[in-house]
This record gives sequence, C-alpha cells and structure tokens, in this order.
Amino acid sequence: MADFRRLPEPTSGEWEWQAQGACRSVDATVFFHPDFERGEARARRTAAAKAVCAGCPVVQRCRDHALTVQEPYGTWGGLDELERKDIIKDARRRVRVA
Repeated sequence: MADFRRLPEPTSGEWEWQAQGACRSVDATVFFHPDFERGEARARRTAAAKAVCAGCPVVQRCRDHALTVQEPYGTWGGLDELERKDIIKDARRRVRVA
C-alpha cells in the first residue's frame, strides 16, 4: 500500500498533471496486473503499458510521483513495480553510504 503521508497536499495544482496523462484514454488493466499473472502474459501487458508511457507528455511527473509516494503496484511513469523498488533501494543505499 502506498504511504499516504508522502502524498502532496490536495490542491488542484499538485494533481492537474494527471489530466494530461496518455493513460487517461487506456483501460487501467493495462497498467495493473491481475492476480497471479506471470511470465509472458505479464511481460506483454507491462510492455503495452510502457509503450503508452513512452508517448506521454507527463511521464516524468508521473514517475516522480510514483517514486515519491512509493506506489506499490502498477506501471507508473514507464516503470514497473520492480524497477521502482530497485530505484528506491539504490537511493536508500546511497544515503546510508553518504
């Protein structure tokens, strides 16, 4: 579950970027895997989601949001769950080393 304490205040300026997302016209099931989806089916769905993200005008804002609140599920900003976990883990490792 996302840590809601990391979410920005509920002002329209913080969230209006979402209205510009390329994903707005795509079924959400492209971005969130069904229970027990594995292997090639998951890889195809994730690739389709990332293809939508690749042409999105707010992909960086979406990615920043997902990393900030540590979205646990789905493809956000062109990154799947495992890619986000790796980025967050690497960032924590760098902070500990510094």
